[in-house]
Amino acid sequence: MATKSPTPLSALPHFDPRQVRVVGVDSHLSAVNADRLTAQALRERFAVPPVWAPEIWAEKRFSDRKIAHASVLIPILQRDQPTVLLTERTHHLSTHSGQIAFPGGKADDEDEDAAATALREAHEEVGLESRHVEVLGELPVYVTGTAFIVTPVVALVHPGFTLTPNTHEVADVFEVPLAFLMDPAQHRRHAFEWESQRREWFSMPYQDTLAPGAPERFIWGATAGMLRNFYRFLVA
Repeated sequence: MATKSPTPLSALPHFDPRQVRVVGVDSHLSAVNADRLTAQALRERFAVPPVWAPEIWAEKRFSDRKIAHASVLIPILQRDQPTVLLTERTHHLSTHSGQIAFPGGKADDEDEDAAATALREAHEEVGLESRHVEVLGELPVYVTGTAFIVTPVVALVHPGFTLTPNTHEVADVFEVPLAFLMDPAQHRRHAFEWESQRREWFSMPYQDTLAPGAPERFIWGATAGMLRNFYRFLVA
């Protein structure tokens, strides 16, 4: 008899990850120093990567869908203080609807590599043109509970770009300071028991004071997991 896949948390009636208890905050860990977040420091880190291991590489699978390869772009915008570009997905999408995500998606047969997938998807989703993007390298793959094997592609985004979000896929586009995301004092650990399994994840809630109404951008799940691995890469 086939084993039934666990129900995804997002499919539960009235499930709200913001309401799931916080079991820890990693304020005892050191933040990444500002001098390691500059464009040149990031280039050097990817050129000569340290010996390290990702903290999270796979979620508990809760989908019967066929495994698919995907890429996301972790776009670091070159502001006075660097920021990371993130999107809020529209609510009608079949996977990860309404969640905070990096631009990205499934690989096409025509894509030369993971970076090509990430750049193509970023252009399709938010209109980011590759001529403004400097790819630095990749982080280890991250396997989502929805059966995507995701390659995070880290890149610098240079000034002069314009964004034209695809309103079918993207409800909103915003920026979060890289220093905020690379500070473990902002990394919350959550735990939830469901169908005799313990689900755990990180969140990094960010109060976006630059947006109307100063909404809370609740970064969690796979996006937070990949950011946590990025933190581990930079402090290794």
